[in-house]
Amino acid sequence: MFGLLRAFWAAFEELPTPAARGVRLLRENLTASQREQYDKRYFDVIGGQTGRQYRVHDISTVNVEELDSEGKCVRKLCFHPRGPLVAGDVMLAQKIALELYELEALYVANVYPSHRAQFGHP
Repeated sequence: MFGLLRAFWAAFEELPTPAARGVRLLRENLTASQREQYDKRYFDVIGGQTGRQYRVHDISTVNVEELDSEGKCVRKLCFHPRGPLVAGDVMLAQKIALELYELEALYVANVYPSHRAQFGHP
């Protein structure tokens, strides 16, 4: 009886956490170069309507930078889906929004000047 109970609970302990599932889903939807960048806690996205370059960082707020042609931050953006989502899910939603609904994402984003605290990435 106790062996069966232990096996039952062990099956649940092996399930990945919501955060781990979010990161796995994010990584499955990144290109090879974006996955390589994500290992450094960010990845770049090309806007689907303007062709602008954005950098999405793995931090909780104001995590999107719009970059100029030299890769320097022009402005910082904050937008995310509603609801309590794990970081990987938020970043995937931001990636999809910038690729497919860029202008709508920019419309709802809070915008901050580029001189705010830098993320410490190139």
